[in-house]
Amino acid sequence: MEECNESLVFYLYTFLGVGGVLYLLKQTTTLTPYGRYVSSLPGTGYIMLPAKLGWFLQELPAFLVPALMVGASGGIVTLNSKLPLLLFCGHYFQRTFIYSLLTRGRPVPLFIVISSVIFCSFNGFLQGYHLVFCTTYPESWLKDIRFILGLMIFLLGMTINIHSDYVLRNLRKPGETEYRIPRGGMFEYVSGANFFGEIVEWFGYAIAAWTVSAFAFAFFTVCSIGPRAYHHHRYYVKKFEDYPKSRKAVIPFIF
Repeated sequence: MEECNESLVFYLYTFLGVGGVLYLLKQTTTLTPYGRYVSSLPGTGYIMLPAKLGWFLQELPAFLVPALMVGASGGIVTLNSKLPLLLFCGHYFQRTFIYSLLTRGRPVPLFIVISSVIFCSFNGFLQGYHLVFCTTYPESWLKDIRFILGLMIFLLGMTINIHSDYVLRNLRKPGETEYRIPRGGMFEYVSGANFFGEIVEWFGYAIAAWTVSAFAFAFFTVCSIGPRAYHHHRYYVKKFEDYPKSRKAVIPFIF
């Protein structure tokens, strides 16, 4: 597998973009059962997995598949191609091997885990294949303003995402189940600070990689987790009378 199949890449990133729109429309009418929106009590009809196991399984393919792509390349991948891919894999390394161990989240429905495994395998293949076999960067790419700017945005988003997860993880003491208002960091501006950080990450990655596939994934991210931030915001506003009025759902000062 040493030649780029441009038609395959076109169909895959088009499917990803269209899928993002359809998923966004679905979430405006039907709330995906996850986290606080699903009960693990008997009778719900969902087979549940422990949060740590569920997160590990669903995130792993997005790290593993691109790594296998590099191995399958037979050494043709260049450093300029590896670095944008390293950003992608770096995020999923953190989510697979660090976040999954630290999370105190609720059990995850098995069908959500399976759906995420399928998506992460698909997207991991698309991003890895496009960067390894189809993208050629000039030797000066690492000094290009697009790569430098994208890298800075990615690191900023990842920092926000990790810090926001830390805040959420420490809202309650072990054994407590009552929700509290998250404070600090980007939570002073948006209810979905962790989602905002991830959106920023993937647009940074898209700029650094400068591929249609990367931008399609950034777009899909907005469509998939933007509504989650809105649902969280609406939940907080209804639950807490003293919830900060100035906070937006996911985009500071705007929405």
